[in-house]
Amino acid sequence: MAKLEQINVGVIGVGWVGGIRANACAKNPIIDELHIAEINPKRQQEIKEEINPTRITDDWREIINDSSIDAVVISMTPETERFPIVLAALEAKKHVFVEKPIAPTIAETEQALSIAKDNNLKMTVGYSRRFDPRYAYINKALKGGLIGDPVTCLISRNSTRELGLKITGRSKMSPASIAGVHDLDFVLWAMQPRKPVKVYSQTAGKLFSKHSDTPDHQWVMITMDDGTTITVGIGWILPIGYPNYVQAFIEIIGTDGSLTIDDSHKDIQLNTVEHGIRYPLSSMPGEQIDHVFAGSMYEEVNHFINAIVFDTPVMVSAEEAKLVMEVYSAADLSVELGEPVSLPRNDFK
Repeated sequence: MAKLEQINVGVIGVGWVGGIRANACAKNPIIDELHIAEINPKRQQEIKEEINPTRITDDWREIINDSSIDAVVISMTPETERFPIVLAALEAKKHVFVEKPIAPTIAETEQALSIAKDNNLKMTVGYSRRFDPRYAYINKALKGGLIGDPVTCLISRNSTRELGLKITGRSKMSPASIAGVHDLDFVLWAMQPRKPVKVYSQTAGKLFSKHSDTPDHQWVMITMDDGTTITVGIGWILPIGYPNYVQAFIEIIGTDGSLTIDDSHKDIQLNTVEHGIRYPLSSMPGEQIDHVFAGSMYEEVNHFINAIVFDTPVMVSAEEAKLVMEVYSAADLSVELGEPVSLPRNDFK
């Protein structure tokens, strides 16, 4: 049997999510050398003890300028400062996996897409829902016509205010653009080949708005080109209760049936005298549980690495990520204007 080709990978930013990505890379036999860029000295030491990477640096440029590194995973925060790294990596002819979004604007996203295409590079975005078996089943069921023609879809996702404070403290982005993108990506993917043609959105705020311009919640209503309606609600002010807790409910009604996902993470409850009821498998990215990983991020990272080595398509294309960006950008504009926004638009900046 021929020896499997190995590649070298760099991970830029190894906080909560980046640390999950780095651990997945460390356990993938396709990866030979693993290089880490992290500016926090404490986190550097932690990741060194966890996975003992080939190199740890506090300068992401060392990763980009190293010609031996084939691909980079970009997970650093804040989200609004990732694009220069994405651009530098693509210009250095490295495959790119980046947490959402690819870039701050549609124009910059198109620039990145063009560079990746011209250099035959894989570029994908971290939309982990597609690697969750429940969501994959919904996608298969819709595309297979199991509930007939979809009529309407409702998604409600809420996270704790602890997580909301983390997110809003580092980025001035709306609930739709930073948290709701996972659901927007999922439902647009599952509804293919339908396309969005109109977006209306409203925000609500009674808690975070006391101290900032950040809303507590955002509703996004999407009309597809066949008349299907989609409503996505995203909030981040649930009582803290359990660290990083996120719950969601999805209901899709069709002409011949319905599909429902109860994604509330309440299937396992731990009840103790000291802490009361807790949900140990409740965070959105997932957790390491003994010898297995509870979420879908490991599989998502492995898919990206396999796509590079075997030259297969990535699950989330840059074009699909751009469409998600167009929808949430239209939603934010709708909030500003107080009226629906039509798609496709020709005035994105």
